[in-house]
Amino acid sequence: MIMVGFVIVSHSRLLAEGAAELGHMMAPDVPVEAAGGLPDGSVGTDYERIASAIGRIRERSPEGVLIIPDMGSSCMTTEMVLEDIGDPQIIMVDCPFAEGTVAAMVEAAGEASLEEVKAAAEDARGVNKF
Repeated sequence: MIMVGFVIVSHSRLLAEGAAELGHMMAPDVPVEAAGGLPDGSVGTDYERIASAIGRIRERSPEGVLIIPDMGSSCMTTEMVLEDIGDPQIIMVDCPFAEGTVAAMVEAAGEASLEEVKAAAEDARGVNKF
């Protein structure tokens, strides 16, 4: 089974793990890793933590890797990592953090392409909660 994998990037380790957990609950076979917080456990984003998570997921996901960041420096740090890696099959998406993660992982579970998975994450922006 070939599918897109995910790296969930947040300033908070718990927030990244929580979003990954939600996605995993709905799509348990989809590769996902949380990359949140700093090595000492404090809030922030860490280049090495993000790069390592991407590398591990990329090995398991020949279709590509979708990165979902929370905001601010998680986006900037991820952009630096992506520039250094230079793999067009590893992309970041601008989407609602929790809703986009779940929608994209469910789409990936159906063996959708990287672009289809990215579109599902972006489409979550327009979903009403009630």
